[in-house]
Amino acid sequence: MPRSSDEPPGARPSRVERILRDCGAYLEGHFLLTSGRHSPAYVEKFRLLEQPAYTRRLCRLIARRFKDDNVQVVAAPTTGGIILSYEVARQLGVRGIFAEKGEDGRRRFGRGFRIEPGQRVLVVDDVLTTGGSVTEVIEAVRQAGGKLVGVGLLVDRTGGRADFGVPTFACLTLELPSYAPEACPLCARNVPLVVT
Repeated sequence: MPRSSDEPPGARPSRVERILRDCGAYLEGHFLLTSGRHSPAYVEKFRLLEQPAYTRRLCRLIARRFKDDNVQVVAAPTTGGIILSYEVARQLGVRGIFAEKGEDGRRRFGRGFRIEPGQRVLVVDDVLTTGGSVTEVIEAVRQAGGKLVGVGLLVDRTGGRADFGVPTFACLTLELPSYAPEACPLCARNVPLVVT
């Protein structure tokens, strides 16, 4: 299970671990990740996000970490990030927006969402595996002229190795292996694959 946590002083990693297990979000087996890689463990974010009390508690950790960074806008990728953007923004007393994929496959802010040049933006996301969605939102923020002040995550599956060039905070950092399909030991043992 989890290796470590970036929780602020006073909070114990076991609380976040317990939340994931209590709501059935931490799963073990053989999973096909969105990235195309295989993993023996999966965090089903929507089992967490369907629980407002748990979601509020974890978003509070993110909001507390960035409360002194003068955040003006919280931005996230669709889909699970919408809930996080709203809740972290609510706790910080700022706007929460999200970026969607356009027809060209690139994320952008639509629906009338705007980031003014120089506005201080916090990017949030649910579960970080490869960092692709977060990187796409960061690019959309920069194209709009926003100033990225940090990245807040519910779960970082990279073991803390993701680097976005700004302070990055995860409620929980996991060291979970993932494999290319052709090198997956679970496939070699014929463990049934679950598509996430």
